[in-house]
Amino acid sequence: MKEMNVAQLTGIVKEYTQPGDAAPVRVLDRLSLTVVPGETIAVTGPSGSGKTTFLNILGTLDEPTAGEVILGTEPIRGMDETRRAALRNRYIGFVFQQHILLPQLTILENVMLPVLPVKEKNLKQEAQERAVTLLEKVGMKDHLRHFPGRLSVGECQRAAVVRALVNKPSLLLADEPTGSLDAHNAALLADLLSELSGLYGYALVMVTHDPEVARKMSVHYRLLDGALHPERLP
Repeated sequence: MKEMNVAQLTGIVKEYTQPGDAAPVRVLDRLSLTVVPGETIAVTGPSGSGKTTFLNILGTLDEPTAGEVILGTEPIRGMDETRRAALRNRYIGFVFQQHILLPQLTILENVMLPVLPVKEKNLKQEAQERAVTLLEKVGMKDHLRHFPGRLSVGECQRAAVVRALVNKPSLLLADEPTGSLDAHNAALLADLLSELSGLYGYALVMVTHDPEVARKMSVHYRLLDGALHPERLP
């Protein structure tokens, strides 16, 4: 039986109208993409090409001007923000360039933030056990009770990855996740994201400006003129 797609974008158009402009600016132009389970995708492109806009639409944080977004079997068109937020929390994990950990919470407490809406005690306990396992997997076993201020930027970014995975998402979206790291730690984080995808089966779509990081993904696209173009990296 054919495996269900994780996500699908079809004919996505995104336009912005600025005050005083005679015509809207088209950022994405009939962009299409199919994401399958376990796939790791790198999207590169020049500054201003629409990479973050693309990622926000895939993550249902923004709505396209035209086109269709489907997560699993769920079409997003016409879905209100409450339903979209619930779907995001269940289905998608996000990693950004800055880790955005709360300084007053321990690493474990930060990682557990996505589970706050969960009321069932047994599900919360399962999530905490999963969080501890993941933190151990990324080399953070001795830092569960530490506060972010005691850790390096690279360690905090690894904790942010675990936070994104604690709800067992099918899709992980990463927007320049290595942008604040040096080359060594950037390579380690990219390897980690790819390794965890193979281990837990989530699909990964990463926007990056770093060709070395992009090479660590299995599929490569370049975003130019509003569309995704397959790219073969040397």
